[in-house]
Amino acid sequence: MVLGARDGDQRAWDALVERYAPLIWSICRRHRLSDTDAEDIGRSIWLHLASRLDRVRDPASLAGWLTTTTRRECARVLRIRQGAETAGYRPEIEDIPAEQARTAEQDSLAAERPAALREALAELSPACQQMVSMLAADPPVPYAEISARLGIPVGSIGPIRARCLECVRRHPAVVALIAEPG
Repeated sequence: MVLGARDGDQRAWDALVERYAPLIWSICRRHRLSDTDAEDIGRSIWLHLASRLDRVRDPASLAGWLTTTTRRECARVLRIRQGAETAGYRPEIEDIPAEQARTAEQDSLAAERPAALREALAELSPACQQMVSMLAADPPVPYAEISARLGIPVGSIGPIRARCLECVRRHPAVVALIAEPG
């Protein structure tokens, strides 16, 4: 995606934004910024990345770069809001709540999980997609109704569900996330 975006491919850029926007948003939310501040930071980060795409040497490090840059921008916005920038205040590591002290890798994985899951689910057969959708509904669709809608015996739902979920687990995008440490 990074290489395509660098070469001017709008679809590659859109895919980058779709994949990593939740990461940026989640970091802003952890800093308890308003929606307006989070949107401003997001725009700033994407503009910054667009101006530096030609300098990205390792596309695999993009999530870490986005995480670090977003955290710095959040801290800058918070300093401005608190009027501390003129006083030269720099937050100490002890001032950051434990839930904010996550690693770039954890943030990256948190952002990539939904994208990998969507990709894996999209490649399931239509019957599996329909079954998983009904089982994941809130509240879940009763087995009797699934049986009637799909035209399969109630006793087949569990085994079919297991096969469908095994296909999701074996999808390359999901396998790559499962293989990651942490």
